[in-house]
Amino acid sequence: MSTASAASRLALSNLAPTTFQSEIRAMTTECDRIGGINLAQGVCDTPIPGVVLEAAHEAIREGNNIYTRCDGIARLRQAIAAKQRRDYGLEYDAEREVMVASGATAGLHAAAMALLNPGDEVLLFEPCYGYHVNTLKSLRIQPVLVALAEPDWQLDVDALRAAVTPRTRAILLNTPANPSGKIFTRAETEAVAQLAIEHDLFLITDEIYEYFVYDGAQHICPATLPGMRERTIVLSGFSKTFSITGWRLGYATADARWMPAMGHFHDLTYVCAPAPFQHAAAAGLEQLPASFYRQLAADHQQKRERLLGALRDAGMEATAPPGAYYILARASRLPGNTAAEKARGLLAATGVAAVAGSAFFRPGRGEDLLRFCFAKKDDELDEACARLRQL
Repeated sequence: MSTASAASRLALSNLAPTTFQSEIRAMTTECDRIGGINLAQGVCDTPIPGVVLEAAHEAIREGNNIYTRCDGIARLRQAIAAKQRRDYGLEYDAEREVMVASGATAGLHAAAMALLNPGDEVLLFEPCYGYHVNTLKSLRIQPVLVALAEPDWQLDVDALRAAVTPRTRAILLNTPANPSGKIFTRAETEAVAQLAIEHDLFLITDEIYEYFVYDGAQHICPATLPGMRERTIVLSGFSKTFSITGWRLGYATADARWMPAMGHFHDLTYVCAPAPFQHAAAAGLEQLPASFYRQLAADHQQKRERLLGALRDAGMEATAPPGAYYILARASRLPGNTAAEKARGLLAATGVAAVAGSAFFRPGRGEDLLRFCFAKKDDELDEACARLRQL
């Protein structure tokens, strides 16, 4: 074989040239470079609950530092099953229907590998979380975006129905949603469920922000609806609730028919979630009272109000999100032709990092929006607000 022909085999995959670093990561990197305040990435750097922190230390000291079962330690699986029963009345067998994952993203990856094939289509709602889209693309699964209607991001049931094709295998529902903070209403959730049943589709739910709900809003777990438990893959985790995004600890609950394959693919990709942190999360689920979750929502609602006020004072139109911990704000008055240019200009002018809204839409949309995260320590959030008001 000639040198030229041999060299031609040394190339990136067909997928690689179409895959780029997320705008969230890019803005975090640029913010770190200049020493700014990062409201771009949902790092959630608020304090870790003491019981969780101490349990992690204890688990490490006691030697819980080796591989666990690929689907997690029994104690945590049992605590997750108890949590689903307590919060939603859902019964899951901790031995066969619960998987501890290396983050909710790993749970999605395992579910997609176990249940979907290359060429299958999955319906997602726009604006959408980029990691959902790109996880599917990395497995040669086709994401199909269904636009929600502004300004309140209402579901257009006709548009959802029109997006279904013979290749559709699943719907991916993120509620409360990143980046919009939308909470799907009961009527909307029932419409999604009805379509899933009608077309015999899986429903994959990302409920990582389930406790971040404001103004009396209620999170509806779709698996609780009639006929949905058997076809719903519930994804959630502890990153946001316990402020441990760097620990990479999430979970999935699903019918026993699907979980063995999901556990197998989680094992192949991640082996297991970090062992000592599993013990820490179990302690949190077992010991933190209901008042902890209520206070979590109340604290973040106050943070939301502070950032909303600063954005409005800075001339950026923003609507209060009912859930999650992000605000999508209109950036019409900021210089720049694209959202990415506006975000970088804002960072240069104020030292506050946001994410281009275009990161959450198909090409050509979201260019007038910026996403800001308010899950920050109070002093840092207040400093960011003061800088934004300088605009």
